[in-house]
Amino acid sequence: MKENKVMSNKSQPYITVTVLTYNGEKYLEELLKAVFGQEIDKSYEVLVIDSGSTDKTLDIIKRFTSVRLHQIPNSEFGHGKTRQLAAEMAKGEVVVYLTHDAVPAHNRWLYEIVKPFAINEKIVGVMGKQIPRPGCFPLLKYEIQHVFSNFGPDFGTTIFYKDDFIQSQGVYDAVGFYSDVNSAAKREFLLHKIPYRDVNYAEDQLFGRDIIENSYYKVYAPRASVVHSNDLLLREYKKRMFDETLALRKTGISTAMLSRRAMYKLIIKGITTDTIRILRDKDFSFKRKAYWLALNPLYCIEKWRGVHHALNIDISDERNTRKHSLEHSRKSE
Repeated sequence: MKENKVMSNKSQPYITVTVLTYNGEKYLEELLKAVFGQEIDKSYEVLVIDSGSTDKTLDIIKRFTSVRLHQIPNSEFGHGKTRQLAAEMAKGEVVVYLTHDAVPAHNRWLYEIVKPFAINEKIVGVMGKQIPRPGCFPLLKYEIQHVFSNFGPDFGTTIFYKDDFIQSQGVYDAVGFYSDVNSAAKREFLLHKIPYRDVNYAEDQLFGRDIIENSYYKVYAPRASVVHSNDLLLREYKKRMFDETLALRKTGISTAMLSRRAMYKLIIKGITTDTIRILRDKDFSFKRKAYWLALNPLYCIEKWRGVHHALNIDISDERNTRKHSLEHSRKSE
């Protein structure tokens, strides 16, 4: 397996690229090839933390001899806890995080995601762009495109910080937004200033808010792009939205109540908007448009059913929350 020469020449790399894996065989080889093919004048290592994969994930990792593999039981995985473990294990000054299905879109991705740290010493976290996969269902495709387009143009770099221009909860939520699917943070900051919190979900949202609340800066680096969208089946989508929404409640992030009537309105609005987008979408053939026009409304229904259920459930009822959790069902398989 051909790997970047910079890996073997430097014992103390500047960057540690951390990939968190769990049954990630589908995209992992493509991801690792892309990581090792980066064009950057700084040294880097690749650390993989696997949490009990039972598919071919470990076999794929072993083909890349420069990868440093650390294995933990699935029961010990936590979205915040495991990312903090990566910071503790990293040799680099900067820790770059990728999930096992986030594939760098080009060979300058690593350069672009660490470059913003040179702008200002108060920049401690960088979030890259996500590009939905071609087969992504339209609802998720359009949501991903909309979210990241709001943070700034691809030819720019956007710095976020807290100041008195924030006059509403909506602006605060936008300024504090953070995704660590494709991200980077200073190792010393994680170890000695603000660590990732040990929570099952929304660890990235909490981290983004912790950054700005403590007068540091975070950056959106759009040219540090990865191809990523969750491969979710229709039967899984309600549970995924349940997990994400419930996590916001459990971590104290503001969530508005949603009545059943309001849920129906959001479903109708979502179906109508996506129908128009699908009809105009040049990425879809006529046959594919017909397919998504039939199936996408069901995804919209499941999305808001999951959100509604998470907003109305008793969060202290662990048995009931586990019953509706996709995360729990996958761990139980």
